Amino acid sequence: MARWDIFCSVVDNYGDIGVTWRLARQLAAEQGHAVRLWVDELGAFVRLCPEASLDAQCQHWSGVEVRQWVEPFPAVEPAQVVVEAFACQLPASYIEAMTVSSTRRLWLNLEYLSAEDWVAGFHGLPSPQPGGLQKFFFFPGFVEGTGGLLREADLLARRRAFQADAQTQQAFLQSLGVVREPEARLISLFAYENAGLAGWLDALAADPQPTHLLVPQGKILADLQTWLGEAPLTPGDNSRCGNLLIHVLPFVAQDDYDRLLWCCDLNAVRGEDSFIRAQWAGRPLLWHIYPQEEGAHWDKLEAFLAIYSADLMPEAAAAQAEFWRAWNAGEGMEAAWPALLAAWPALQRHAEQWCDQQAARSDLATTLEQFYLNWLSYAA
Repeated sequence: MARWDIFCSVVDNYGDIGVTWRLARQLAAEQGHAVRLWVDELGAFVRLCPEASLDAQCQHWSGVEVRQWVEPFPAVEPAQVVVEAFACQLPASYIEAMTVSSTRRLWLNLEYLSAEDWVAGFHGLPSPQPGGLQKFFFFPGFVEGTGGLLREADLLARRRAFQADAQTQQAFLQSLGVVREPEARLISLFAYENAGLAGWLDALAADPQPTHLLVPQGKILADLQTWLGEAPLTPGDNSRCGNLLIHVLPFVAQDDYDRLLWCCDLNAVRGEDSFIRAQWAGRPLLWHIYPQEEGAHWDKLEAFLAIYSADLMPEAAAAQAEFWRAWNAGEGMEAAWPALLAAWPALQRHAEQWCDQQAARSDLATTLEQFYLNWLSYAA
């Protein structure tokens, strides 16, 4: 057993802490490591782990020691493995402690997920640091030669058992105040602000098949409220427009969010954590990628579409790509929606096939563990 320190600076509300919290739990539960998760914004962590304290400097949940990352940083012994999540800057005092220590420590920069071609070439490369330290770049990914995706060992078995049990799904939805209507399509919507929402809602309201739209609390609520022309929306609110029923959900813990994704026919997600979990749901998805300066996010979007759609028939691949592009451009959803529906059976089959394909690769926690073991052997 080794001690691991994972540092998380919350930038994108829940994506950063969502990934690091899942990773910390898995390293503790499946790899047997002692894990400290350092978080600079406990408020975001508490949304994912509601039983946690907003004020505690140190607390323990799911086998993980959760520490508040404060300044000045406390004097602690650095861990054997140090994970700097998403290029956050480690405290200067912590780096100094690593520098003067006679014990060698593995320092990893866990990067953001990307499907771009260059990722495999940079995965695992060392980066010399001042004071004789060395840091390695670690890239999650979808192809061989990368670090894989976060996936607990029993995740797909739990998901498939849940999806095969209609009564369990019904009970879970009812716990959120949702009663699924017969023949209704169920869609979850978790996204950044998006001017294209109105066009999509218009299309859903006019669609011959009923749609039940489940919207967890988040940034998209303001656009939804504008379209509805109603007072501020709160959890539990329902609104019906044509064949569209909208239900606002409370922000739920991570495990319940997984179950929500498993219940739905289509999942609109954002950022990184929900994007990965939607893929493991085995259902068609819609990704709102985090916007970057100079449109850099478009390259990442197209790179993922290229590998995700590689085994799809051209018509289905084109329909999916245009739907995603319209969503991320914030316009054209009403035109892209009918083509997506025409490709729906193919997209359903493909979502499960993609899930199986990715599950055949090593998951992120396992590849991190193997990298550590290889590093130990090399150091010896």
